[in-house]
Amino acid sequence: MKRTSSLTGCALASIAVLLLTAGGCKKKTAPAEVQVQEDPTVVSVTPDLAKRLVIGEPKVEEVAGSLQVAARIDTDASRIARIGSPVAGRIIKLLVLEGQYVHRGQALATLHSTDLSDTQFAFIKAYSQEQLAEKAAERAEQLVKADVMGQAELDRRRAEQLQASTEAQAFRTQLGVLGMSDAAIRKLETVRKLNADYPVISTISGTVLDRKVTIGQIVQPAEVAFMVADLSNVWVIADVPEQSAGKLHKGMEVIVKIPALPEQEIQGKLSYVSPIVDPNTRTVQVRMDLANPKGIFKPAMLANMTFIDASERKNTIPSTAVVRENNKDCIFVQIGPHNFMLREVSLGLESGDRRVLESGVNPGEKIVLDGAFHLNNQRKQNAIKGGE
Repeated sequence: MKRTSSLTGCALASIAVLLLTAGGCKKKTAPAEVQVQEDPTVVSVTPDLAKRLVIGEPKVEEVAGSLQVAARIDTDASRIARIGSPVAGRIIKLLVLEGQYVHRGQALATLHSTDLSDTQFAFIKAYSQEQLAEKAAERAEQLVKADVMGQAELDRRRAEQLQASTEAQAFRTQLGVLGMSDAAIRKLETVRKLNADYPVISTISGTVLDRKVTIGQIVQPAEVAFMVADLSNVWVIADVPEQSAGKLHKGMEVIVKIPALPEQEIQGKLSYVSPIVDPNTRTVQVRMDLANPKGIFKPAMLANMTFIDASERKNTIPSTAVVRENNKDCIFVQIGPHNFMLREVSLGLESGDRRVLESGVNPGEKIVLDGAFHLNNQRKQNAIKGGE
């Protein structure tokens, strides 16, 4: 019995030793089984890299606020003439085409008008009656002085003269309305030859932008035959969203850039701000006058208009502090003497070589102002080595 108890005690002791050994092994192997994951946004710098970094805080500066919208070049509405014929007729000759420069008073086309010839005939008839009535009245005055004719007959002939003169003047005015000049009417009085060919005359000097007639076409007085514009001055027009139009005002400074003319950067001032909001697009139209003596700015050109507003005090950081990571703007924030963390921030407009910092950095935090590019490369290299 004693031997059996001794064997049992030895067995229990052996089991206890094995359990303690197993427990000790388990405690030693635990760190190998549970890997501690390092933060990929944190990077520690070497002394050499630290020398290349400039550490500091965002700087408060006066920043001019601005707004950029799409714009377009357009003709100056005060320099456009829609030219037609005051008389109905058929186009028999075209004298200019689109793109040609024309002078004020230059003929653009010729049309044949029976209405014009009919009015000329009526005027010649009335003018002849006026001449006869005038001579009859003069003879009557002489006969009254010679006591050959009574005063009543003279009065009747004077009334006929006044009636004929009034009728001739009415047709003379009608010819003027139909486009005949005073010189042409005086020539008609002398020559008394009908001319049904009427020239369509440009009322301004400028470029023919549009031609709406062809040879043989019948035009009516209400129709536009040509559109001529003086392009020595054009408009830059932009439609500003309603929510951004509150600060716009006449005289506000703007900068215009035209993609087709990348070397051109035009500075000017708003000459007009619409007093109403377009209910369909919810935009406010604005424009800037643009001198165009050389004709390089062409209507319908696309442009960008930037509005320069009053300056504001805002936090700014240098462009060298910003790195792009996953299409986001990021900076490095110092979290220890030699440790920095990559953090996403919200940036605003550029102001020279600095960017407006909207959010992402707390007051008092230190960031990398210069050398962020090198620090980010070090972070990426550390991530590659850690993954091997």
